[in-house]
Amino acid sequence: MMKHSLLFFSFLFLGLGILPAQVFDEQFDDWPVKTRIGGVLVLADRLDEVAVLKKVIEGDKGNAVVRMFVDDRASDEKIETLESIFDEGKITKYAATKEFSEPLEKALRGSDIFCWHTPAILTSAEIAHVIASAKLLQDYLDQGGRLVPTGKIATLAGKLVDNGTETLQVGLNLLPDAILQSGGSINDVRMLQHLGDHPRAVGVSLKSNTALVLSGRIVQVVGGSAKLTLPAGKFHKVKTQTLSRTRGSRGIADWTQWRRESIDRTLSQFPPAKPQTPMVENGTLLIVGGGRSPRGLMSRFVELAGGRKKAKLVYVACSEAEEVSARQSTVSAWKSMGVKSATFIHTKDRNKANSDEEFLAALKDATGVWFGGGRQWNFSDSYYGTKAHELMKDVLKRGGVIGGSSAGASIQARYLARSTPIGNSQIMAPGYERGGLGFISGVAIDQHFSQRGRQKDMTQLVNRYPQLLGIGIDEGTAIEVQKSVAKVVGNGRVFFYDKAAKVKDGAEDYIALAAGSVYDLAERKNEVDKREP
Repeated sequence: MMKHSLLFFSFLFLGLGILPAQVFDEQFDDWPVKTRIGGVLVLADRLDEVAVLKKVIEGDKGNAVVRMFVDDRASDEKIETLESIFDEGKITKYAATKEFSEPLEKALRGSDIFCWHTPAILTSAEIAHVIASAKLLQDYLDQGGRLVPTGKIATLAGKLVDNGTETLQVGLNLLPDAILQSGGSINDVRMLQHLGDHPRAVGVSLKSNTALVLSGRIVQVVGGSAKLTLPAGKFHKVKTQTLSRTRGSRGIADWTQWRRESIDRTLSQFPPAKPQTPMVENGTLLIVGGGRSPRGLMSRFVELAGGRKKAKLVYVACSEAEEVSARQSTVSAWKSMGVKSATFIHTKDRNKANSDEEFLAALKDATGVWFGGGRQWNFSDSYYGTKAHELMKDVLKRGGVIGGSSAGASIQARYLARSTPIGNSQIMAPGYERGGLGFISGVAIDQHFSQRGRQKDMTQLVNRYPQLLGIGIDEGTAIEVQKSVAKVVGNGRVFFYDKAAKVKDGAEDYIALAAGSVYDLAERKNEVDKREP
């Protein structure tokens, strides 16, 4: 009977959209484990336009060790072409018809720039030999190498390859999760058909005489153009972006964002039409708009975490770098305040954040977690859906406190605002909107609000997602949230955007509250209003 009652109430909560606070339902397996390659990948299926490859390579050569791996059937003319590009290069010839992993591994070792050229046409056996080398090439990139596949091998660089037929070929996955079309194989209709069969891939159509460059996670072109494509879904239209160096075009894209958006399109609608009511059932959130924190706020954080003697504090650094300094100013400040237990965590390794017991140890009994400033998408990449993420939510379940400033403010909401990796001018970032750590639902949080003139951005967001309550927080200002009540502290104001509220003609579409004000996030009304008359 007890079991049936629990099931009944679970379905009731689901049906009403009021799941219990801090349910951990974010998924680890949905999202890319590797969010960047360690080196640089340059794809060019043809060498007709020598200047294109020269432009890509010459800026990188310097004192680099440059090597070329060339099919022994290559003509003297082709070798001369390669030498004109890689004039410092050392050419290694190999027999395409034989297994060549040993000479390939030897040629890769110690090279900074590595060009592998194959003829435009390979037999199925030769292609199999190339595909078998995938791990060697991926390891080379992970170690920071610059890999330049040209000829047929360039067309095999995607996870899947369109050779002009309805059947896709398995590729090297050097360009992760890509369905790659190139040259004469480009066909928009067929690409959409392929994406319909493989909806978590990104379509890449690479025109002739174009070099596609993936550096870390940024993709761009030199020469002609390439088109990125995502298929339509239940909640989305077909999306394309042409990468080109021509005036007025968007010349770069973040590859990880495109991969995340392709995944997001296969999941349930987000944000949901009826998000959970903004509620912090246990514990407290301190959400700071950036700049200097309000006077006394960090002391309040320590107090909420149990006081100097009992608090166990963890600072979460926000950085795109693999490693950060062992000395973190926030941790030093805590220790100078007399906090006995204070440390920090940082990783770009999602597996580490999901299963490394040593890394997770500090979170298991933490009473307070503080998220630093930077770019909030870094938190999503590292922690969303991991065991670390679950343990962060557990801090609130135990009645602890979570705080953060700037990026550390936005990341606290389930919907993640202003998280485009390329620049921070856009408040909505497809692929990262479902990236907040979800300590509170039903809201979108932006920071540096008045200082950077972001009022119209939040208007744009709530017009698109009227089910969300928009919250913009000035620098030097914060809200303290317990249950559904937000108290304003600091020198600036906090802006609340309720799309359902009636707005008089010519009036602002928000209310802006100063220190001492209290706003009920669930009821969407101000309980105490300290605005100046």
